[in-house]
Amino acid sequence: MPTTSHRMKAAIYRRPGLVEITEVDRPDGAGVLVEVDHCGICGTDLHMVLDGWGTPDAILGHEWSGRVVHAGDSDFAIGALVVGVPSAVCGTCDLCLNGRTSLCRNRPAPGSANERGAFAEFIELDKSRLVVVPDGVDGFAAAYTEPLAVALHAVSLSAIRDDQTALVFGAGPIGAAIVAVLVARGIAVSAVEPQPPRAALATALGATVRSLDELTVPTHPGEIARDAVDVVFESSGARAASEVGLTQVAGGGLLMLVGTGLDYPKLDTNRLILNEIRVTGAFNYDADGFRDALALIADGALPLDLLIEDDVVDLDGLLDAMQRLRAGALPGKVMVRP
Repeated sequence: MPTTSHRMKAAIYRRPGLVEITEVDRPDGAGVLVEVDHCGICGTDLHMVLDGWGTPDAILGHEWSGRVVHAGDSDFAIGALVVGVPSAVCGTCDLCLNGRTSLCRNRPAPGSANERGAFAEFIELDKSRLVVVPDGVDGFAAAYTEPLAVALHAVSLSAIRDDQTALVFGAGPIGAAIVAVLVARGIAVSAVEPQPPRAALATALGATVRSLDELTVPTHPGEIARDAVDVVFESSGARAASEVGLTQVAGGGLLMLVGTGLDYPKLDTNRLILNEIRVTGAFNYDADGFRDALALIADGALPLDLLIEDDVVDLDGLLDAMQRLRAGALPGKVMVRP
């Protein structure tokens, strides 16, 4: 059993733009102790660190894989490769019982919990929040489970059919994952992405990349763009993307908001009414989202070599990688190896 005398290296969020790499006590509670293998940098992490959304003195990082070093009261094998579900759910409220676990009525406000995340050498979680990785999947690929589960949730919640069309705004890590999932299903996908590296990634994934200038934006709210699509996925969090994205939805179609941002859009409600367009958001995962994502990874159905950056950074390179991601210089998912 680990003791409080054991120390570990961790990245501690102190204030906007500042992450301190230091040593802290290793967890030694009653949960399952896992040695972190890889942890991805999420767009939410950028908001937490660069925009100041985070709770000071927190250890961030929730897209991770690792190996069990202490099983607690679980039946996990020592050395088992696992991934962790970031959000605890009650499992008993009406929303949980109806499969809407991401909306659990007893969840804390998103981002408010000061938990110890995986930008550290070790992490401890309750056994109910761990999922064993299938054979043949390594820790590098397994750490992609969480963002892929986010993308799968957005796609499943949209209820898009294989014979329909989609437009994805923003080809950052989540947008790229949505593109990859849609292409794997054979759905015709276009993407709007102003950053050349991310636009190149979207093209490599199989999307037709378009610029904002190429889009037909109707002047009348009742008019439908000539190349309108059934579902628009807005994953950038940019105000203009949501506002223009709405104009690209066909009658009876859907605007799915996935990206978060601080500059909130102004949506044309007349367009919504006249064309009976639905607008909704997608938060977190399907009830079985992690297992579905792991199955997709294990099947080799997605080009992970395109979706994940080859260069893995250590904790000392975390802040620089975040800044490069914010600038759009890194198109794929960046993995950290604590």
